[in-house]
Amino acid sequence: MESYRSRQILHRVLDEGRDRPAELIVRWCAEALPVSGAAVVLMARDQPAGTVASSGGAAADLEELQFVLGEGPCVECSATGRAVLVPDLGAVARDRWPTFAARAVERGVCALFSLPLRVGEIRLGVLDLHRDAPGPLVDGDLAEALAFADAATALLLHLQERALTGASPGDLPPTLDLEHGRAVVHQATGMLAVQTGLDLPAALVLLRARAYTLDLTVAEVARGVVDGTLDVRRPAP
Repeated sequence: MESYRSRQILHRVLDEGRDRPAELIVRWCAEALPVSGAAVVLMARDQPAGTVASSGGAAADLEELQFVLGEGPCVECSATGRAVLVPDLGAVARDRWPTFAARAVERGVCALFSLPLRVGEIRLGVLDLHRDAPGPLVDGDLAEALAFADAATALLLHLQERALTGASPGDLPPTLDLEHGRAVVHQATGMLAVQTGLDLPAALVLLRARAYTLDLTVAEVARGVVDGTLDVRRPAP
């Protein structure tokens, strides 16, 4: 629900970050809350469709990891439409997301908080927060995080409207630029489906599995498939 605080955040972001408002909102969020990083992620069919902006470092790594594995707090948050609050990742999350939790802990992530970005039943994405020390978000911090989530929701709607009305690609986050984003992943998935006879979800799983095996991003593997330099149907070396 939009609040005075969320409107205040949104107005400041649009006023001070006209060129890169999404980058500003995640940076400001990470500075305003007792967290180590933040990211805004678009979701499609309850799977990460692209990172709109992140505060960098582990935040970007965590979003790519969730995209590769198809599991993690942002996936659960989008699927349920409810906040996923994990104050101690090492203690409670290994049964929920066994591979993701282990890899995240290796990166020094101790707590994760995922907040849905939604309008009614329409689920746009997730605001992901992480911290390098365990512990919950106390009441005041959680209220502030929810205000940032509301502001991020309004910002996504604003940016999508600009994308649909022909704003210059350079003015939009890559995931909202209709010519870029994860287009290469979708193209590679379609090519694999034709080559292997798999359906599209299974072809995407194959793409993700090879990215995980080779320790590459899904986009890097997809580019190899599209340009013919990587055959993911063959066993990894």
